[in-house]
Amino acid sequence: MSYAVPAAPVVALPVAGSEDTFPVRRIWCVGRNYAAHAREMGSDPDRDPPFFFAKPTDAIVQNGDPIPYPAGTKNLHHEIELVVAIGKAGSRIPVDQALEHVYGYAVGLDMTRRDLQNAAKDSGRPWEMGKSYDFSAPCSAIQPAVRIGHPDKGAIWVKVNGTVKQSSDISNLIWNVAETISHLSQLIDLRPGDIIYTGTPEGVAAVVAGDVMEGHIDGVGDIRTPVIA
Repeated sequence: MSYAVPAAPVVALPVAGSEDTFPVRRIWCVGRNYAAHAREMGSDPDRDPPFFFAKPTDAIVQNGDPIPYPAGTKNLHHEIELVVAIGKAGSRIPVDQALEHVYGYAVGLDMTRRDLQNAAKDSGRPWEMGKSYDFSAPCSAIQPAVRIGHPDKGAIWVKVNGTVKQSSDISNLIWNVAETISHLSQLIDLRPGDIIYTGTPEGVAAVVAGDVMEGHIDGVGDIRTPVIA
């Protein structure tokens, strides 16, 4: 069989301590999953079911690679997040079985064109152009769960040009990893290669060309992402 146009290459993330790579199938993101961030976005934190949005697979940016300042925005925000890599398929997964579906964890940045997102919210339109654009998902190497376990506490932070902007603990997730996986699997069939950005803590702020973002999650790793013109 021949394709009418060239087929897109497989997007993959390195696996820490291995020559293997992790092929990324789909990117799912959780909105407002830290109470303090929900408040700074003008919402009341609660335990209503989490909501999800998606990014295109080729929005992935490898750790250390720069991202270009995107078109159409004057307010580009960083959002540091724990990323979960799915290694086992499942649907309608019970919470107490959810971690069995995890291959590993990484550190990610959910880059957001905040002005476009806010305009979409105000008009009741979809968020895609604020969230789901090129180079919007920097991500570190995957740390296999067989090596690091399933982190449920530990510092999460991001610095911009050496100054801490976001700082929290992953124990502050409103919906933890197992609960998030269970909720998402009620809505779609999870498959190996899916990754989940689990939400960001408070302190989101703008970056400009020339800035360097450095993020960290205890027990998971680090990410470094420069912004270029």
